Amino acid sequence: MKQQQFLNLATAGEAEEKFWDAVKPQPLGEELVLLEKSHGRILACDVLARHNVPYFDRSNFDGFALRAEDTFGAQETAPVLLKLNPEILACGVIPKIDVTPGTATPISTGGVLPRGADGVVMIENTFPDENTYSGENQIKVVKPIAPSSGVSLAGSDIGAGEVVLRIGEYLGYRETGTLAALGEAKVKVWKKPKVAVISSGNELISPGEQMEIGKVYDSNSTLIAHAVEELGCEAVRFGIVADNDTQIEKVLRQALELDFVLLSGGTSKGEGDLNYQVFENFQKLGVLVHGVSLKPGKPLCLALLEETPAAILPGFPTSSTFTFHKFIAPVLRVMAGLELERSTYIKAKVPQRINSEKGRTEFNLVHLVHNENGFSAYSTGKGSGSITGFARADGFMEIPRNTEMLEAGEITNIHLLGKTARPPDLMIIGSHCVGLDFLIGEIKKLGISCKFLAVGSTSGIQAAQRGECDLAGTHLMEKGSNQYNHHLLTPEIALIKGYRRSQGLLFRKDDSRFALIENNVEKTTRQLIEDQNLRMINRNLGSGTRVLLDRILGDRRPSGFFQEAKSHNSVAAAIAQKRADWGIAIQSVAEDSGLEFIPIQDEEYDFVIPQKRLNRPEVRQFIDLLRKPRIQTQLNKLGLKVDTRELKT
Repeated sequence: MKQQQFLNLATAGEAEEKFWDAVKPQPLGEELVLLEKSHGRILACDVLARHNVPYFDRSNFDGFALRAEDTFGAQETAPVLLKLNPEILACGVIPKIDVTPGTATPISTGGVLPRGADGVVMIENTFPDENTYSGENQIKVVKPIAPSSGVSLAGSDIGAGEVVLRIGEYLGYRETGTLAALGEAKVKVWKKPKVAVISSGNELISPGEQMEIGKVYDSNSTLIAHAVEELGCEAVRFGIVADNDTQIEKVLRQALELDFVLLSGGTSKGEGDLNYQVFENFQKLGVLVHGVSLKPGKPLCLALLEETPAAILPGFPTSSTFTFHKFIAPVLRVMAGLELERSTYIKAKVPQRINSEKGRTEFNLVHLVHNENGFSAYSTGKGSGSITGFARADGFMEIPRNTEMLEAGEITNIHLLGKTARPPDLMIIGSHCVGLDFLIGEIKKLGISCKFLAVGSTSGIQAAQRGECDLAGTHLMEKGSNQYNHHLLTPEIALIKGYRRSQGLLFRKDDSRFALIENNVEKTTRQLIEDQNLRMINRNLGSGTRVLLDRILGDRRPSGFFQEAKSHNSVAAAIAQKRADWGIAIQSVAEDSGLEFIPIQDEEYDFVIPQKRLNRPEVRQFIDLLRKPRIQTQLNKLGLKVDTRELKT
């Protein structure tokens, strides 16, 4: 099959307009459901209170119902004496005796306020006093109250005839609780749109199946189905469909019996992308848009098939999520009876230059970091194939189609993925390490929220210098001295010693080409470089491991030099999967991946902290955590060597 191209891309605005004009979305009709079945549904009408809430004047606490004016002037040295009426107003008891001047009636929390009373004094502000002459029970009131004190008046919460909930509101637990308080046994809600969710691709396997090279877990089915359900719709899963046009069309015709059809994958112009071709077999309007000038999301396909709205979302999770959020969710919200969502924006500074592809509107996921001057927006660096991009991002920036780059320091609008941008208790930026992963897990157990951005040692140091983080993990070696991290110290920066970890050469245990390799760094490196059939996997610029590699290699460029991995795990994966033959990473990663390891040298993984943040309680707790014997034992088990004598602030 000949590879095709997208020749006529619609703009995002054009695509939205065509889809909305064709679909003309509206709610699907009303239905009456029992209150206990209404959670998660969308109200189809305003709800008015049929009576006051509370229905009667009631006491807010245990005490005595009385006339407020009878307590005026009361104090501990001169209490007011009141006669007790011979009834006790527990919850549900209807008062029979009026409160008259100089009298009071015992009343429980929620009890009906008797006629004549206009307030309730707390039992703690009274003392019992029996009249020794008449034998009548009396109380001494030692604190005055104002009229209506201690009382919830009828209708003070909700007045009869008041609109309590409005059409289009989502019925969460608070709303259903309100309906119960109003006495509503049934609720009028919008019918749930039924949305078909279909994943396609021969490479897909279901979660729980054995992973192998070339296969991908079907995350889109879960992602899209749950996104659909959060919009008040019902997701109907059709599972995974193979790349076979006959099978795809068969499933699609079944799905068209529902209210909306969502497929993912098979919408590009490559060989094996069949979904959009099957869409083109339908005559009633059919494909409306195929190809949008977006990044990510270019292959999006929007259609109306046999009067049923349908879309093919890109197969990559981030592309799929973006296109769903922008094009599909607004339509489903209307069909479900929800109001259109209003976007929340904040302004943030871009700390590093971001390049963009001219000609396409680009959505770039970001992490937000709080500093003295507001927020900085770090690009997640996740591509359209990322699974975790949306889950971990705080928001995204929209880069206009004619913009080639955003310069460092530029201010831009960030579309929040949540309602607010709440900074974590502890912000860590810098180099990744398995030990840091463990420490973050432990600090979270203390109730401290924590966020980590893996940007490499150099960028972490720069973030600390700008005051954008509490801690920066680093392992940068000073040229010439072979010392780690001490050269980074400035009057504004403190260094907290962490632990040592062993960096070394990784290769496959069954690779016979390494059988005669010598356990000597210089000779080993020379052997590796001279054999052009041995391919290396490099590390990204700015990482501490790259600094070590550059020192070892000098000006030499072995095969694979320009292929860069962003983590120790990525290095190990490339070697284990035979995409590379050797690389440098830490010992614990080599052991976890079943690779051979020849140590090169120990490096020091430390923490740089802005002086202004050094005494923050959360930072001190992190430092204290490093000193705990239990934590040090666990770090040692991870192959990390903690020297308590070096833990100095």
